[in-house]
Amino acid sequence: MTVRKVPDVTFRTRVRDETIEGSNPFRWEDKTSADYFAGKRVVLFSLPGAFTPTCSTYQLPDFEKLYDEFKAAGIDAIYCISVNDAFVMNAWGKAQGLKNVELIPDGSGEFTRKMGMLVAKDNLGFGMRSWRYGAVVNDGVVEKWFEEEGFSDNCDSDPYGVSSPQTILEALKKDKVAEAA
Repeated sequence: MTVRKVPDVTFRTRVRDETIEGSNPFRWEDKTSADYFAGKRVVLFSLPGAFTPTCSTYQLPDFEKLYDEFKAAGIDAIYCISVNDAFVMNAWGKAQGLKNVELIPDGSGEFTRKMGMLVAKDNLGFGMRSWRYGAVVNDGVVEKWFEEEGFSDNCDSDPYGVSSPQTILEALKKDKVAEAA
């Protein structure tokens, strides 16, 4: 069986810095894959874009709502990654009122490309974006994979279900029951 690891990339993030005065108290900070994944068991989910309907109405809010249940199932953190820049991801997180899910900006799509999930969405005016998927990642190694069906460029539909928080949580709960048996 092939071991799938998350790619080693550097993400350009914007973080709040109280020492900066004015209306934009943020500074650039590079974070690596190791910063997010080393020594942790996390849920990573990816979606086509911040502020898009399914992502904003169901996927991200439901991961946020179910955060405590994921923690109880042995998850240290939940990350949402999208081919959007740090400014867009920060604005989206603020608009969603996030407290638990951490957003990772993959502005250039490098992580998404190296995961094999980069697709063209020119038919929607998006350009290159991520296919919708989820994963349980343990210390940088993909333990479970949840990919929506129909992976293709310029897909006419936007499948959602396989990578939903409910589906991933159910799989984690089944594993916990199996371990206890």
